[in-house]
Amino acid sequence: MLDTRIYLASRSPRRRELLTQVGIRFDMLMFRDGLGEKARPDAALDETWLSGETPQAYVQRVAAAKAVHGARILSMRKLPVHPVLAADTTIDLDGEVIGKPVDAADAAAILTRLSGRTHQVLSAITVAAPAHHDHPEHIETMLSISDVRFRALGTDEIRRYVQSGEPMDKAGAYGIQGRAAIFVEEIRGSHSGIVGLPLCETATLLRKFSYTI
Repeated sequence: MLDTRIYLASRSPRRRELLTQVGIRFDMLMFRDGLGEKARPDAALDETWLSGETPQAYVQRVAAAKAVHGARILSMRKLPVHPVLAADTTIDLDGEVIGKPVDAADAAAILTRLSGRTHQVLSAITVAAPAHHDHPEHIETMLSISDVRFRALGTDEIRRYVQSGEPMDKAGAYGIQGRAAIFVEEIRGSHSGIVGLPLCETATLLRKFSYTI
C-alpha cells in the first residue's frame, strides 16, 4: 500500500488542525536556525517584503521558498522522501503587505486600519518533492484570495482584543477562527484559506503528487 504521508513545513497549530480535519497524514518538518548544520540565517525563513513586490508575488515567493528548502533538506537529513507542504498567509490592504504585528501597539494600529473596511487575505501553498531516483524535483504552487469585511470597531474592543494576546502571531493581527469572528461582517472566498491553509487548493495540489484524500 502506498504510504501517503507528507511533510508539513510549518509551526502553525492552525495548519496542523486543518490537515488533521480532512484526514491528511503528515509529519512535521522543522527548519533549523541555520542552513544545514551552520548557525547562520536561513534564507527560506526570510519573510522580508521586497521593494516593488506585489502582495500576491510576495506570499507565493515565501511559501515556495519554504517548501523548496524543506524538500532539499530531506536529503541532507536522510529522511524518507515524501512531498513537502508549506504555506504563507498575509493581508493585502490597498496593495500593502500586512503581516504579523511586532507588538501590542502595532496590533492595535493594524486593527484600526482594518476597521469598517474590506481587505484581502492571501494564502499561498506550495508542495515540493525532492529529486528522487529518476524523478526530477517537482514544485507546484496555488494562491487563495479571500475578501474579508470588518464592521466598524470601537477603540475599547480593539484594546480588549489585543490584551487577549490572540492577534500577536497572526497576519493582520486577528484570527477569524477565534475571538475576532465577531468583527467579521462578510467573507467571500475560502474560510480555511483565511485561517491559514486553503483546503480545496491543498487537495488539488496533493493530487498532482498522487496523494488522494
